[in-house]
Formats: sequence, structure tokens, C-alpha cells
Amino acid sequence: MNVTSPAPTLPSPRGRISAAIIGYLRGAGPLPDGRALSAATPLGDDLQLALYICYELHYRGFTDVDAGREWDPDLLRVRAALEQPFLKTLRDEASAHAHADEALDELLVEPVDGSGVSHFLRDEGELWQVREYAAQRSLYHLKEADPHAWVLPRLWGRAKAGMAAVEFDEFGGGRADRVHARLFADLMAGLDLDTTYGHWLDATGAEALATVNLMSLFGLHRALRGALVGHFATVEITSSPGSRRLAQAMRRTGAGPAAEHFYDEHVEADAVHEQIVRREVVAGLLEEEPHLDGDIAFGVDATTYLEDRLAERLLGAWRAGESSLRMPV
Repeated sequence: MNVTSPAPTLPSPRGRISAAIIGYLRGAGPLPDGRALSAATPLGDDLQLALYICYELHYRGFTDVDAGREWDPDLLRVRAALEQPFLKTLRDEASAHAHADEALDELLVEPVDGSGVSHFLRDEGELWQVREYAAQRSLYHLKEADPHAWVLPRLWGRAKAGMAAVEFDEFGGGRADRVHARLFADLMAGLDLDTTYGHWLDATGAEALATVNLMSLFGLHRALRGALVGHFATVEITSSPGSRRLAQAMRRTGAGPAAEHFYDEHVEADAVHEQIVRREVVAGLLEEEPHLDGDIAFGVDATTYLEDRLAERLLGAWRAGESSLRMPV
């Protein structure tokens, strides 16, 4: 199992922008010009892969790419140009609530029709679909909790203490074998999937890339700290019931004990985390910075919007008997 691999290799390009950035990082060409940047589809494969590559330089980077590229000023200017249409699209399409409490309360209402991915996998999913779901989610779960750690130095008081408490659990409570990224790697190994960090990048569609890019976007910008807290709250509030259904899916499909354990762990842990996030992190942040109310709501709405888009891709493919991945497992 190779989850400890220090850095992945650069992926294959998906268009002019990602090709130019990959070439630039290899020292083989210029960065994309303004015409290419302005023509990109905000939620499309090319822009989302390009953003993912830029953001990954702040995580483990890439093999044979100099670590100093993380703060390359020309590359940062291109990244900013990519972030603008992504963020604008989310503000235009996903902003449904003006206040954090309204957005968070809505998350507590389970859909009547039970039409989500976790419902599908629990009720009718097959093992190949469980494996695809794990591959799609690996881009986040193998760095689970890392994007949210960026907000810690930007909080104080109750919000910081509550956030640190939840992150401590996510990172295994001081035990390497209980780090959630480690548990997900165990899940993947049990499903006979390659656990190398970043291995499934080429196979993952734009919808899944966007869900990971959202966390990096919010985490890397202090001005978006409220949105990151909203994202974090959304994940913790929705995780426990969804994980319960996914644990049932793992048992029904015979995914193995490591897969069952990963989701069982999230059922228990995230039920507690939900209370800490709402009562300490969100309430504490609003107590200190009430003007961030709308930003927290935006973080909730943007997260829900992108998760719904990913669900549509997965379920649309699976119900047609097709793979949801760009390259089937």
C-alpha cells in the first residue's frame, strides 16, 4: 500500500489550459494566455483540472516539479484568473440563503424521495459501483481534513477551539493508524484499488474535482474563511446519516471490514462533530465576526450545489449501466 507516497505524477491534460500549465511545470512551455483563460468553462474538465494542479502544489506537489513552484508569481496570477469564473459561477448559481442558520437548518431535513448516492448504494448498488465511488472520493479522502486545517490560524476563541477539537479527531486523535485518510486507504485496499495518493486523478471527472477544489479555494483565501466554515459544517452535519447508509451498502455488497469500519467510524464521530461545529465553531465565529453570516451560508450552499452535481453524474451513469469514471476501474 502506497498512501505514503510523497507526491503524485502530473496528470494528463484535458484542454489548452491544463496542457499549458503542465507544460510550464515541466519547463516545456509558457502559461496559458488570456484568450484561453477567458474561453474556459468554469465547471468543465479543463479549468477544474488546471485549478486542481495549481492547488496541489500547496499539498504534496508533483514528482519532478520544484517545490518553489508553489509560490511562482506568474502561476499564482493564472490561478487567480481561474478562480474568478469558478467563484462567480458558484455565487450566481448556488447562493440560496442569506443567513447561516437557515442554510444549516435545511441540511437537517432528509430528502423524502431518498434519491442520493448513499441511498442508491445502500438499496441497489453493486460492488463495482462502490469501487468507483471510492476512486472518485479518494482525491479528497486521502487528504481528509487537510484543507480545513488552513482556517485554524484565521479563527480565535470558541471557533478556533472547536475547530481544533474536530480536526484532532479527523487526524486520528494522535494515533497514525486512526487518521481518517489512513482508514480510507485501508478501505481502498480492501476493494483492491490502488491507494497511491493522486492515482485516480486522471480517472476522476470535473464534478468530483470541483468538490475538492472548493475546499482548497476556501482554505487558501483568508477572505473566504467564513465560507470554509460553512463547508466544514455541511460536511459534518450531513456525514453521519450518509455514512450510516454507506456502511449498510458496504455490508450488503461485501466491500469488506475496512470499508465497513471507515463509515461506521464516521457515523459515531460526525454525530458528535455536528454539535461541536454548530455550537462552537459556527456560533463562535458569528459571535466574533457577525458580518460573516452570509459567507457561512454561501459555503453551505456552494458545497450542496457541487455535491448535487457530482451525484447527478454518478447516478446518471450508474442507472444507465455505465461507468462514472473517465477511465473505468
